[in-house]
Amino acid sequence: MEITVQWIRTSWTKRSRGGEAAARRNAAPVGFTIPNAPSSLAHVVRMHERDGFEPSGGQEELGKVDVQLREADGRLRVLPRVQPLFAVPARPRRPPAVRLVPGQWVRWQLNYRFSSAAGTQDWSYWLDTFNVAYGPVTADAFSSEPTVFIDERGPLR
Repeated sequence: MEITVQWIRTSWTKRSRGGEAAARRNAAPVGFTIPNAPSSLAHVVRMHERDGFEPSGGQEELGKVDVQLREADGRLRVLPRVQPLFAVPARPRRPPAVRLVPGQWVRWQLNYRFSSAAGTQDWSYWLDTFNVAYGPVTADAFSSEPTVFIDERGPLR
């Protein structure tokens, strides 16, 4: 069965935690048009504070995307990996994996906060959004409402 994966990473620093920069960041899309590519590749979109949160895209092998995918018994099991383990917020109890039937898709969001080891650099932040569809989809599928939405974002302070 066809699997479509889109991984969006938005990254910023403390400078974009409020005001106009935060408004631009918060207005960034959580789904993009899917390019025509083999299903063995994921559509990867990056948006950075330094670029004004303008999206830049590419493709990556599915095995390099931070999400576990496993097909069994006519369903697709989806569970994003939490990377890296030292990031805040702590996730001692995570939601269970989602099991999609053909025609369904999930949007799963996780966020992170990091500091430098010596504390000499500013805080940095990530928001990872995984859009995963099981079965054929149209190019604009991830612009609509997902079948399943998992919000695993936590407080970043």
